[in-house]
Amino acid sequence: MAYTTIDKFTDYFNTVLYTGNTTDDRTISGVGFQPDWNWTKNRSHAQHHWVADAVRGSSKMIRPDATNAEIDAPSQGSIASFNADGYVLQAGTSGDENYNYENKNYVSWNWKAGTTSGLSGGTITPSAYSINSTAGFGIYKYSGNGYAGATIAHGLGAKPHLIIVKILNTTDNWCCYHRSLGATKRFELNNATTPTTSTTLWNDTEPTSTLFSLGTNGQVNGSGNTYVAYVFTEKVGYSKMGSYIGNSDSNHAPFIYTGFKPTFVFLKNTTNGNRGVMYDYKRLGYNPNNYSLGADVNLAEETASWTLIDMYSNGFRPKSNDGSQNASSNTYIYWAIGQTLVGSNNIPATAR
Repeated sequence: MAYTTIDKFTDYFNTVLYTGNTTDDRTISGVGFQPDWNWTKNRSHAQHHWVADAVRGSSKMIRPDATNAEIDAPSQGSIASFNADGYVLQAGTSGDENYNYENKNYVSWNWKAGTTSGLSGGTITPSAYSINSTAGFGIYKYSGNGYAGATIAHGLGAKPHLIIVKILNTTDNWCCYHRSLGATKRFELNNATTPTTSTTLWNDTEPTSTLFSLGTNGQVNGSGNTYVAYVFTEKVGYSKMGSYIGNSDSNHAPFIYTGFKPTFVFLKNTTNGNRGVMYDYKRLGYNPNNYSLGADVNLAEETASWTLIDMYSNGFRPKSNDGSQNASSNTYIYWAIGQTLVGSNNIPATAR
């Protein structure tokens, strides 16, 4: 049994559900900390995903399911500010309530970073950043230099296992590194496509305990362009990035051991072009009805049986033979966050 230094996952990640009411200056509370990264999706209506963070500024929004450049939308239904237990919303004009549409149900995933000074090293210095080495998470805003082998110091103290990059000043795809794919490949968060091979993305160089590398590709390092990178490293008993192979058997699907009770799971088929799917422990919040949201589409929450997974005290299992989670001989990458079975002070996680 793995022990961890993180006794309560909710100190660093939490999911909040709420219903929109178009109220200006509305406070969303219950996060439990001041968020540094917020990912929100309208789960009952076909509406875009939105990402905001404290490094770029709370009102600056980007769409994980699209190629759009960053927009500053203080009057179009954005996050006005982050606070100690959540954030404040601005309702926006009719039709633009991206975070607070009347009577629509929302899910909000929130991560804590917090350290904004002391980072050094690398050939590109971020213009702003926020990191949390305990939880293995960092946000970095930087300008590209167009040079092969450019590096950025991440300050996480261990090799990153997931890197998500988006160009901010123009349209382009989200470019992602995952430990199971390696530094020659990337998958695109906003596309239901298979990973592609390119040495110009991560410069064919694995991240290290201090740096992550960039090539000359404009998705990650175009000269004069601005970017944001969200970087994660595994923490025992709290987060894990790995892979598994599907077997197309809904009755005996593979069990994916994480060593903790998952509270958030992202899956992506890397063999065939299937959408990435996202799960959490609050929608609906118990087996077998863990509903999915497509990461690369603006669709409402999917409740059909073929999209579900079961989440247990030490891992998760697909519920079907659908291509998004368990097609025969297909390889899947995953990103999971959760609560350890037993922490450093022997706090147990309850089974589902």
